[in-house]
Amino acid sequence: MEDLPVLSQIEPGSLKAALPEDAPEEGEDFGGILEDVEDLIFPAVTHWNHPNFHGLFSTSGSAVGVFADMFATAFDMKAMLWRTSPVSTELDEVVLEWLRKMSGLPEGLKGVIYDTASVSTMHAIAMAREQLGLSIREKGMSGRSDLPLLRVYCSEHTHSSIEKSLITLGLGQRSLVKIETDEKFRVRPDKLAAAIEKDKLEGHLPCCVVATIGTTSTTSVDDVDAVGEICKGHGVFFHVDMAYAGSAMIVPELQFHLRGIDAADTIVTNPHKWLFTPFDLSVLYVKDIDLLKRTFSLIPEYLDTGGEVENQMDYGIQLGRRFRSLKLWFVMRYFGRRGMISRIEHHCRLARDFAGWVERSDDFELMAEVPFALVCFRACPSGVEDLDELNERLMNAVNESGKAYLSHTKLDGKFVLRLSIGSIRVEERHIEKVWRLINETLLDLSS
Repeated sequence: MEDLPVLSQIEPGSLKAALPEDAPEEGEDFGGILEDVEDLIFPAVTHWNHPNFHGLFSTSGSAVGVFADMFATAFDMKAMLWRTSPVSTELDEVVLEWLRKMSGLPEGLKGVIYDTASVSTMHAIAMAREQLGLSIREKGMSGRSDLPLLRVYCSEHTHSSIEKSLITLGLGQRSLVKIETDEKFRVRPDKLAAAIEKDKLEGHLPCCVVATIGTTSTTSVDDVDAVGEICKGHGVFFHVDMAYAGSAMIVPELQFHLRGIDAADTIVTNPHKWLFTPFDLSVLYVKDIDLLKRTFSLIPEYLDTGGEVENQMDYGIQLGRRFRSLKLWFVMRYFGRRGMISRIEHHCRLARDFAGWVERSDDFELMAEVPFALVCFRACPSGVEDLDELNERLMNAVNESGKAYLSHTKLDGKFVLRLSIGSIRVEERHIEKVWRLINETLLDLSS
């Protein structure tokens, strides 16, 4: 994989142009299909598992996880009723309890597997809405004059899936209140409390607060303890998003970030981000599983088993689900707790090393703290008037080389480069390689 370009080098539309306009009338030889995979499909792949994929959040899919996914695909079950999928129903429960204990999360939480954090979060906010007792499940929201404006609170750096959830659930974008953050990009509890009190005075109804452990832009960590106290004081549903950093909570030395997590009603973590599990597998941990069931359970006659067993269809918008827990079970057994911890510690150590190189350089500056394995930095050579334009050119040149892939964000209005470390194959030499590449590219752009 190291010999392949990280970012696909094809031009937009070129794959589509190389394929027939119509499906074949007769079946084709399988050898020809495989040849087209090599000639057409592989060149169009951006290799997320490449050790120099440092954009967005690095994926960490393992071969053992891929092997498990092959089994799940071959079984082709639709996990909805216990009797249609006893293995999925029961293995989910076992594996998610293993993960809960390993991650230092409170006892009593019940885990449910969805595809992505966006869907997990939407279910959490739907639970928050149901808890208000406004009969929205039965009556809906449209055409009602008896509903106040519902409010959901999060920081400026919370993932965009929060806003998408509000769009999907019919609360609308005007329901979202983005709270100011401090100099470390953490939500300010005083501003949150003031926003809730203001909304109450104006007749609005606080519905849910979202805190983040490991924000998307910088992996900053909100004060979960302080936010939880505010939620408790106002009786507001509390959701914690640790889709990225949740995997790192298996490291005992990092579990201090969980202080106050007992107050959370729901918590999302994504093993497919940083726990060596191929995409997709997101986990929503729920304090009140009966509330989740009340929010979504709908049993037509043809699915009424009349039994006391657990049916996975009762816990979300999906009827059938993939057998996702099998790949996490394979990964946890193959690597073991110690093996997973050592790899995450390795990634965090490499990120600190890279951050140190940035801090010691006259041409670069660190733009945020590095609590996990993401480094936010930018080039700042002397004599350059437009640093935003320079850094965008730098990122694009590195990415177009095919040797590495970086992404960006904006912090305090500044264009900032993001280097994420998380591939299970990444070694120190890969980080040294991307640092050299960045410096050489900057030199080329400056000459």
